[in-house]
Amino acid sequence: MNGPATLRVAFASGDRKRVNQHFGSATAFVLYDVSKEESKMAGVAEFPEEAMDGGENKLAARMDFLAGCDAVFVFAIGASAIKQLLGRGVQPLRVGETDAIDTLLKEIGGAMREGGAPWIERALAAKRKAGERDRFARMEAEGWKE
Repeated sequence: MNGPATLRVAFASGDRKRVNQHFGSATAFVLYDVSKEESKMAGVAEFPEEAMDGGENKLAARMDFLAGCDAVFVFAIGASAIKQLLGRGVQPLRVGETDAIDTLLKEIGGAMREGGAPWIERALAAKRKAGERDRFARMEAEGWKE
């Protein structure tokens, strides 16, 4: 399901139902691939309590897990984590502690259909652009010339 019209989003969630965790101390993230028509769970990462020590070092495992994501929904997040995520092309989004993942997935799908969410439009445009670069690279590798 992961293609140019699909977004990969993560949710900081301890119960896999609500966004209820701070990015840096999240015990788990749930990944979903979302298209205009549907969403599918793509993975889960759990982080043990002992991985919470060490300041900036605790972010590395979370950043690695989120590689390839377009956005991460969190209850709260620090400035350093925001900067690192944006540097990796991941849009951090703060939501309320009671926001249900199912509701957010429906909202993302709706915004993909109807527009109006700048982060979604940027992510989809970047995917289309990357797809064009890949297409031209494949054509060149096959020996295509103008």
